[in-house]
Amino acid sequence: MAKAKMKKKSTRIDMTAMCDVAFLLLSFFVMTSTAKLPEPLPVDTPASTVQTKLPDSDLATITVGKEKVFFGVVGKDIRILTLEKIGEKYNVNFTDEEKKKFSLVDGFGVPVGGLKQLLALTGEERNKEGLQPGIPYDSTDNQLREWLLAARLATKELNNAELKIAIKGDAKEEYPTVKRVIDILQKQKVNRFFLVTGLRSEDF
Repeated sequence: MAKAKMKKKSTRIDMTAMCDVAFLLLSFFVMTSTAKLPEPLPVDTPASTVQTKLPDSDLATITVGKEKVFFGVVGKDIRILTLEKIGEKYNVNFTDEEKKKFSLVDGFGVPVGGLKQLLALTGEERNKEGLQPGIPYDSTDNQLREWLLAARLATKELNNAELKIAIKGDAKEEYPTVKRVIDILQKQKVNRFFLVTGLRSEDF
């Protein structure tokens, strides 16, 4: 007796739905991710197992590397008011256009006298390594102290909050440079601050 032939079914799988899901996920991650902005002073932070996240607002970051000090503060309005206070301190008049450009700068490292020239450059030109000599922080010309004070006053005035400080130091930086920065903070009675580190495993 002849066997009945089984009709072969198609093995084709419709992948349309899977492709839609994949593109939706890809679009979500692209739109929600934050691009890493280039830094004017790239540093290799020391490793640590601590995973404390930095605040998203009312924060100033002092970057230390190659005996240079860079300064940055979070928030466009805070940046503008800080710049205005520094302008009053050093008798420098900044235009509205310069204030607008400064509000977009995450961090910088030039003396107040060179700030106008820095703001005249494009973002890519400003972040060229070696272009910015750092903010003076010695005893004769302690501009870092004035920037910190101006940023603290601006934060208190606008947000009625205390400015939080983070120190981001290069792992190979000499201790005396970091100590001088800490001394500046302590003279303003700022004894609590964040130390920015890279993540490492417990068994490192």
